[in-house]
Amino acid sequence: MKRLLFFNLIHVLIFLSACNDPSKKIWLDELDLSKIEAAAGGGVANKSMWNTPLIIAADTFQRGVGTHASGMIAINLDGNAKRFHALVGLDDSPPELERLLASAEFVVYADNKEVYRSGIMKNGEKAKKIEISLNGVRRLKLYADHADDGISGDRVDYADAWIEYAGEKPAMAEKPTVAEYIQTPIVPESPIINAPYIHGARPENPILFTIPITGARPMNVSVEQLPEGVKLDSKTGRIYGIAKQAGTYKLQVKAENKLGSDSKELTLVIGDKLLLTPPMGWNSWNVFGSGISQEKVIGAADAMIKFGLNNYGYTYINIDDGWQGSRGGKYNAIMPNEKFPDMKGMIDYIHSLGLKVGIYSSPWVWTYASYTGGAADTKDGQIFKKEKRYGEFNFHEEDVKQWVEWGFDYLKYDWNPNDIEHTTLMSETLKKSGRDIAFSISNAAPFELAGEWAKLTNVWRTTFDIHDSWYSMTAIGFTQHKWQQFGGPGHWNDPDMLVVGKVGWGGDIRKSKLTADEQYTHISLWSILAAPLLIGCDLSLLDEFTVKLLTNSEVIAVDQDVAGIQGDRVKFDKQNQIEIWSRPLADGSLAVGLFNLSDKEQSISVTWSELGISGDRKVRNLWKQADLGTFNDSFSNSVPSHGVGFFKLAG
Repeated sequence: MKRLLFFNLIHVLIFLSACNDPSKKIWLDELDLSKIEAAAGGGVANKSMWNTPLIIAADTFQRGVGTHASGMIAINLDGNAKRFHALVGLDDSPPELERLLASAEFVVYADNKEVYRSGIMKNGEKAKKIEISLNGVRRLKLYADHADDGISGDRVDYADAWIEYAGEKPAMAEKPTVAEYIQTPIVPESPIINAPYIHGARPENPILFTIPITGARPMNVSVEQLPEGVKLDSKTGRIYGIAKQAGTYKLQVKAENKLGSDSKELTLVIGDKLLLTPPMGWNSWNVFGSGISQEKVIGAADAMIKFGLNNYGYTYINIDDGWQGSRGGKYNAIMPNEKFPDMKGMIDYIHSLGLKVGIYSSPWVWTYASYTGGAADTKDGQIFKKEKRYGEFNFHEEDVKQWVEWGFDYLKYDWNPNDIEHTTLMSETLKKSGRDIAFSISNAAPFELAGEWAKLTNVWRTTFDIHDSWYSMTAIGFTQHKWQQFGGPGHWNDPDMLVVGKVGWGGDIRKSKLTADEQYTHISLWSILAAPLLIGCDLSLLDEFTVKLLTNSEVIAVDQDVAGIQGDRVKFDKQNQIEIWSRPLADGSLAVGLFNLSDKEQSISVTWSELGISGDRKVRNLWKQADLGTFNDSFSNSVPSHGVGFFKLAG
C-alpha cells in the first residue's frame, strides 16, 4: 500500500511539474531583427539606429532595440506567453535640428486588438513603461507611428524589452506574401496618344519632345500649327528644333497605322517654365548606387524603348552619384571617371532614341558617395580635405558649361540642408545656359522655404531617401499634404523615386520588398500627389507585372494632368487606418484614392460631402479602366490590406 501511494505521489508531482513549466525570458534584441520593417533601416540590437548607445532623455540602457518610426515589430507566440515588458521613447542620437522635429507614438496590438497606446511622445521625454499580459495571445505587434508629421529624427527605442513565456520560444513573424496580379488591360494595336498633353520649353533653346503613342508600328504622326523653327519626325513622333517666339501653341496631333487612328490636342508653351507636368523617367541610384556606368545607362535607355515605356511619357534617363572623376577639360569642369569613356557619345545615342538625359552633382566639395562635387578649396579646383562640406570656390558655371556641351537635360543637385544661396546660384546659371536643363534639388528640402523652392527649382525633394519598405513609402507618401499648395506646373514636390521592380542600391539586385498591393498603393498615391514618376529599378529586368504597373495610361494621366493641382487628403481615420485622398483634374472630374493601411481587408466608403461634390457621378476604376456605374451620395469599395481603390468620379 505504501509503495502504491509512493508511485501515485510521483505521478502527481510529474503532472504538476508539467503543468507549471518554469517561465523563461527572451530579450527583444535576441530575435531576428532583420524582419523588422521601418521607415528608415530596420532594427539594431542594443544600439540606436545610428549605432550609438540606447539613450532616452539622457537615460542609458544596456539592452533593447533601436529602430525608426514608423515601423512594425511582429512576433509570433503560441498562446502560452505571459507578458511583455519595455521602456519606450525617442532616442537622443539625432542632431539637434532633427530632435526638435522628432515625435512618435507607440502602439501595442495583441491579436490585432489594441492593448496599449503611449500618446504622442517628443524627443527629451522620459521613457514610458509598457507592461502587457500575453495570456492566450498568438501575435504581438509593436508599432511605432510617426505621428503624421514626417519621420525626421524619429529614431525610437524599445529599451529593456523582453517577453516572458512558458511554451514555444517567441519568433519574429514573416511578412505576408501577396501574389502578383495584373489590373491594367491589354493595350490595343491601334494608336492611342497618351499624356502628357502639354510641354514647356524656352525660346531660342533646343527642343526635344517625343509624343507618347502606343500602337503597332509603322505609324505616321502629323502635327498641325507647329511654331516657326520647330519640326516633326512623322515616323517617330518627335518634335524638335528651336522656337523663336514665346507663346502658347495648340497643336493638333494625329497618329495613324493600318489598324486605326487617334487625335489629341497638345499644348506647346514657349516661355519661362520647364516641366509643366511632373518628370517621368528613370534614375540609377535605387538599383546601382554609385556603381553606375556608361554601359548600364545605355542599357536602361535601350530597355525603356524595348518595353515601350517611352510610349507612356517616360523620358528621362538620369545618372545619379558615381560618374564623377577629377576636374579638367577646357572649362575645368568635373570630367567623367573611367566608367564613362564617352559621355558625349552616350548622350547623343540616348537623344537619338527620343529620350533625355540627366546628371548629378552637389554644391559640396565631396558628394554623398564620395565623388568630386561642385566646390573646391582653391580657384583651380583643388580639394584639401575630402568631406561633405562647402568649399571656398564654387564651380557651378564651369560645370554647367560642360553639361550643356555634352547635352544634358536634367540636373539633380544633392546636399543637406538645402539652402537658398547655392540653389539660387545654380538656378540662375541653368536659366542662362542656352539649354533647357530641368533643375531638381535633393534632399529633405526645408518646408519653411517651400515657397522659395517653387520659385527657384522645378523639383524639390520633400524627404530623405525612400526604401522598399511599406513603412518608408507610406511615411513619406501620406505626409505630403502639408506641401500641397506649393506644387504646380513647373515646380513639383518630390517624395522620391519609385521602389518597384528589381532594386539593390548597388548591392545584390532583388525584387522590391513591397507586396503587389503595396506597389499599387505606391503608384496610385504618387499619381494623386502629382509626383515625379522616376523609376528606380533595373529596367533590363522588368517583368510583366512591373511593366503593367508602370504603363497604365489612365493612372499616368492623373499624374500628368495638365491642371497640375496636387491632390490632398480628405479623410484620415486613424482608428481604422484608412486614408482617402482626392485630386481635381482639368476636365472637372476627381481622382479619388481609397487607401487601406490596416492589416485586414476593409470596405471603405467615401461620401460626396467629404469630396466637396454633389449630384450624380460616374465612377470609373482607373487601374482596370472599367466603368462601375453612376452613384449619387457615396461610393464604397472593398480594399485589400495595404491596398488601394483608385477611381475617377465624373459629373
